[in-house]
Amino acid sequence: MKSYRKELTFNTRSRRAFINITPQIEDCLYDSGIREGLLLCNPMHITASVFINDDEAGLHRDFEVFLEKLAPELPYEQYDHNGYEDNADAHLKRTIMGREVVVAVTNGRLDLGTWEQIFYGEFDGMRPKRVLIKIIGE
Repeated sequence: MKSYRKELTFNTRSRRAFINITPQIEDCLYDSGIREGLLLCNPMHITASVFINDDEAGLHRDFEVFLEKLAPELPYEQYDHNGYEDNADAHLKRTIMGREVVVAVTNGRLDLGTWEQIFYGEFDGMRPKRVLIKIIGE
């Protein structure tokens, strides 16, 4: 069995963003040489998420509205966590969107559904953050 590991770094210009990272992950899979196995992808930060969904701008706006209703950024003082930082909402949004994805690798390709794409979700951006890609298989 082979193993491959790579870190990607993202630094968004805004506090929140959704970035389709499927092409970068496909490049990693190609570089790994693994044809059959599993791919794990997760952020290495507690205010970011990796998730699978459709790459459709309206849906991404819907995510933003939905998450802001559940965990609004303001007012900062509504959260006990916000004594030192102002990112309690980002922690909650990450919990809702999830931490990581695991995708089957079949014949050297990501085994995704027709419309499925892999996204990096940033909820407390404007600084460098890492995403781990780990692929195991043969």
